[in-house]
This record gives sequence, structure tokens and C-alpha cells, in this order.
Amino acid sequence: MNNEMRCADVRLWRIALIAGIFVTGATLAAPGAEAAPAFISCPAGDYENVDHACVHRPEQSQTAPGDATVLCRDGEYSFAQHRRGACSGHGGVDHWLVNVPG
Repeated sequence: MNNEMRCADVRLWRIALIAGIFVTGATLAAPGAEAAPAFISCPAGDYENVDHACVHRPEQSQTAPGDATVLCRDGEYSFAQHRRGACSGHGGVDHWLVNVPG
């Protein structure tokens, strides 16, 4: 076998080894962990929250909509399902209408 063929063989083995490490590493990194759900497409007027659920975007209203959870400082009502990030981009939370998880 000439030197060029041996170099090509070594390169192929290195590529296979590196690919195997990435595949095995990805599998072993989190044994038993469930894969995150794929991105879901929410209807217009909704957004995908951290639980991968579609939630209605904040809206202006004279009275609190029945399923609103928080009044934002800009006067919009939010339908947030968690405290963290609620009313971000709306001046923060004015006050909570219901008790939601942290």
C-alpha cells in the first residue's frame, strides 16, 4: 500500500471515530431523558411558552378578560401561565389576577 492510500485510510478512520463519538455522546449525555417536543405552530395571536403550550398574547381591554392572569404596567392583560417572564416587553407586572406558579 502506498503512503497516499494509508493517509486516506487514516483520515477516513478519524472521521468515522469523530462521528461515532458525537453520536454516542449525544445518546449517553442524558440517558432516559425525553427529547424536547418539536416546535409547535401556534395560531395567530398566540405564542409558545416554556412548556411548549400555546398562550394568548397580551391584549388591551377595558375589563379583565375571563382567562387573563395578570395586568401588565402598560395596561394590557396577559394570559401568562408562569410568573417568570410575565409582562416582559409590557413594562412588567402591575398586579396578578390569579395565583400562577413561579
